Amino acid sequence: MQTQTHGAGPRLVQVVGGAIVDSLERPTMLLAARRTAPPAFAGLWEFPGGKVEDGESAEDGLRRELDEELGIAVALGPEVPGPLPQGWPLNDRAAMRVWLAEVRAGVPEPLQDHDQLRWVSLDGDALAELAWIPADFPIVDAVRRQAAR
Repeated sequence: MQTQTHGAGPRLVQVVGGAIVDSLERPTMLLAARRTAPPAFAGLWEFPGGKVEDGESAEDGLRRELDEELGIAVALGPEVPGPLPQGWPLNDRAAMRVWLAEVRAGVPEPLQDHDQLRWVSLDGDALAELAWIPADFPIVDAVRRQAAR
C-alpha cells in the first residue's frame, strides 16, 4: 500500500477513484457504486477504486481496482484536481486522487465491495439525491464542474 507524506504531517495512504462517465469527450452520465462494507459506509454511494499498491502508479492502481471491482477496462481522462498534492482528503490517514474514466471493455458489474451500480445524469439533481460517502461530496461537485467544461 502506497503512502505519501503530506507536508511535515503524517503519511497518507494513497487511494484512487474513477469518475466513470459515458463519454470522455461529452460526459452526460456518471457511474455511482453503492458500498456494502464497512458497516459505517454500507448503503452509501462512492466513486469505485481503492488503495494503490507498493510499486504501482496511481493510474495503474486505478485501472487494476476498476478491473477487480467492476470487471472493466477503462481509458483515463483528466484528473479531477483536489486540494492536496495527494488529491481529496478522505480522513486523517488517506487521500484520494480521482480521474474521469470511460469504459473501453467489459460491462460494469458490482463484483467486489458494491451491491449496486447506477448511471446518473450529471445534469439536474439526481447526483445530489444519492446518499454519498461524506468525503465524496466535494468530489461530486468538482466532477460536475469539470464535466461541464
